[in-house]
Amino acid sequence: MNNNNSDQEYKNNNSEIKSSFDSFRKMILDDYKLARISRETSLLGRKEVLNGRAKFGIFGDGKEIPQLAMAKVFKNGDFRSGYYRDQTFMMAIGVLNVRSFFSQLYAHSDLEAEPVSSGRMMTAHFGTRLLNDDGSWKNLIRQKNSIADISSTASQMPRLLGLAQASKIYKKLKNLNKTHRMFSNNGNEVAFGTIGNASISEGLFWETVNAASVLQIPIILSIWDDEYGISVTNKYQFSKKNISDLLYGFQRTKKENGIEIIRVNGSNYMDLTKTYLRAEKIARNAHIPVIIHVTNLTQPQGHSTSSSHERYKSKERLEWEMRNDGIKKFRDWILNFKFEKNKGVFRNISNVYSLNKIDIEAKAYVKKEQEIAWVAFQRPIKKIKNESVIFLQKLQETFPYKKWIKKFLKELHNSKHLQTKKSIYRVVRKTLYFLSKEKSYQKDCLKRWFHKKYSKEEENYSSHLYSFSEKSAVKINEVLPLYNKRNATFEVDGRIVLRENFDKLLELYPDLLIFGEDVGKIGDVNQGLEGLQRKYGETRVFDTGIRESTILGQGIGLAMRGLRPIVEIQYLDYILYALQIMSDDLACLQYRTRGGQKSPVIIRTRGHRLEGIWHSGSPMGGLINYLRGVFILVPRNMVKAAGFYNTLLAGDDPALVIECLNGYRIKEKLPENLGNFRTPIGIVEITRIGKDITIVTYGSTWRIVNEAAEELSKIHIDSEIIDVQSLLPLDIQKDIRKSLKKTNRLLIIDEDVPGGASAYLLQKILEEQKGYYYLDSPPITITAKEHRPPYGSDGDYFSKPSVENIVEKVLKIMHDT
Repeated sequence: MNNNNSDQEYKNNNSEIKSSFDSFRKMILDDYKLARISRETSLLGRKEVLNGRAKFGIFGDGKEIPQLAMAKVFKNGDFRSGYYRDQTFMMAIGVLNVRSFFSQLYAHSDLEAEPVSSGRMMTAHFGTRLLNDDGSWKNLIRQKNSIADISSTASQMPRLLGLAQASKIYKKLKNLNKTHRMFSNNGNEVAFGTIGNASISEGLFWETVNAASVLQIPIILSIWDDEYGISVTNKYQFSKKNISDLLYGFQRTKKENGIEIIRVNGSNYMDLTKTYLRAEKIARNAHIPVIIHVTNLTQPQGHSTSSSHERYKSKERLEWEMRNDGIKKFRDWILNFKFEKNKGVFRNISNVYSLNKIDIEAKAYVKKEQEIAWVAFQRPIKKIKNESVIFLQKLQETFPYKKWIKKFLKELHNSKHLQTKKSIYRVVRKTLYFLSKEKSYQKDCLKRWFHKKYSKEEENYSSHLYSFSEKSAVKINEVLPLYNKRNATFEVDGRIVLRENFDKLLELYPDLLIFGEDVGKIGDVNQGLEGLQRKYGETRVFDTGIRESTILGQGIGLAMRGLRPIVEIQYLDYILYALQIMSDDLACLQYRTRGGQKSPVIIRTRGHRLEGIWHSGSPMGGLINYLRGVFILVPRNMVKAAGFYNTLLAGDDPALVIECLNGYRIKEKLPENLGNFRTPIGIVEITRIGKDITIVTYGSTWRIVNEAAEELSKIHIDSEIIDVQSLLPLDIQKDIRKSLKKTNRLLIIDEDVPGGASAYLLQKILEEQKGYYYLDSPPITITAKEHRPPYGSDGDYFSKPSVENIVEKVLKIMHDT
């Protein structure tokens, strides 16, 4: 368990140290200087929050020395999926500087000043830009890569699997070496994970560690152990005194695969460096996961600026932390180190005077960079303020009797309270609505100026939720399925349509991977992938354990490394296990990096009717609200579903495709142009033309609505049926509004609970499309009951929309009008 490597092994592995004392000395002093810069950044960052210049601060102090060691083995092409305290590491690998750190602290919305997120993520949430300005991929093997951090504890873990598994897949699929040279150098990349000690209490940690042990993939996972999780000590987090003891069951042996587990003192510079060199050799060369438990760490300023650690740490603990601070220990080691140059002649690395000079220079440098960042952050705000003052002064000349304009001007001039754009724009907006009944050229000028500026701010804070590249799936045109006229009446089970289409896709896309529970050997529970593992191999079509969160995490990581995964979550109800990762990581990835990262993973599942409480849910309202940033596609049959997969693989958006659970045995025609026909995204389909009422639906209820329409036609009611096909995005051509202009009546059929997806549909149709203006009667919804759907055909009939429900409701609407 402990690191027993000799100094000789260390020297053999580290050519820098072996080459000469001068290079060794330079490396040590450079590391010390960077540690001091990082610490001063943390200290000054906290002051900036407490003096009101920033909203919140969370910093990486206390973790500097192990992060310097980790950076030494992090190479171009490698990936980090980390904890939001890794600022020293990010500085050490050259992707973070002090100025941009403070720009993030101030939430500077200029992408050049704050390239991680343009001020969208709070301080200490790091990442690198993986995409070019046009949304295309950069050459990832020529740079050091870090996936955008997540605040939710342990949520960085699931994607770590995919980042590491990609190396194993690239090593196996030699045919990708030429086509995917920007993403991998023959699978030689390592995925580095970091996590705090308290976060290992989370299930996501254990799910990931277990999966990594099974998969045997190149991961180096560091646990930063400072013995606290906010104010809660380790004894309340896990049962063993040492985390590495808790992990002992995963330790690899000569007989069994597993994980290499190493414990190391976080203040011992040399042991840390040796440990990471050893870990890299194991992970990079042998594809064996390694966990490094870094102990004896401190947190000099506590968890965050929201609290003081003096409130929850004992006097003895605080004194211990001062004595055992990593930088202090590093400094003492430097001063006491002696190198034998010749027999009996020793050389020191440095002295107190030189180290004090480094300390002073580091402090001055950080202060200078902070001041530059602050001035840069304030510059556009001051420009907006000055322009708005000029407009208000002209308005005061135009309306001298409006005394409140003078008051607003005084408010603008009070610079003590104007350090944000919000403060200025609030004054401008109040001015405009107080002058709403007045007419003047000056007011119109102010209005035009405001709208132009406000539009820019919306771009600053609300852009890049979805793909903006030329491969955006909404830009891909529909291609209709083609059918052999000679076999016009020939039909197959819906599952066969999917199987044959997936077969063609695996042929067309050599980087396509499909995996999940029961996906490989039996070809999924409904045999939509029957025989495809046998044809394409276990690297491309494979089974996983029962662990939805990390199945999705594999997909996210694989997609970020240039592969095209389709991950299967067996039933829609089980999406709940992965929903947090889908929402906190995948859905907001492109947004929170302002177009700097993407993960075009496709999530395949099945849902809706017939199989009871845990196999027939339609929690669409929840999914719609949690997953803005992910397309939610709801095909009514398997031809439509196959078309969606074809469209998505031609594009670069993440998506959730929900196949109809009761559609696999329903007969459909088999298209000739498998893999190439495409269902358009965001486009509704009018499947029945009528003039009396517009009925909007999707998925399995479409067939019920059609049956109801046939019944209604017998009593001379002509229904227009619209299948929305995709919920996110919804009807981008506003075809539902066009239908309402004709019918003047609206009925929405939805399998979700009352107020679920139906409320979303109503808001989109009535408010956004202004469909309200064309209605002659109130819009009506028919939904499932408020409870989970009971089991069996009778349970389905009495708890979800039925043909009779629809007919009776339409009759009432028609009679009322």
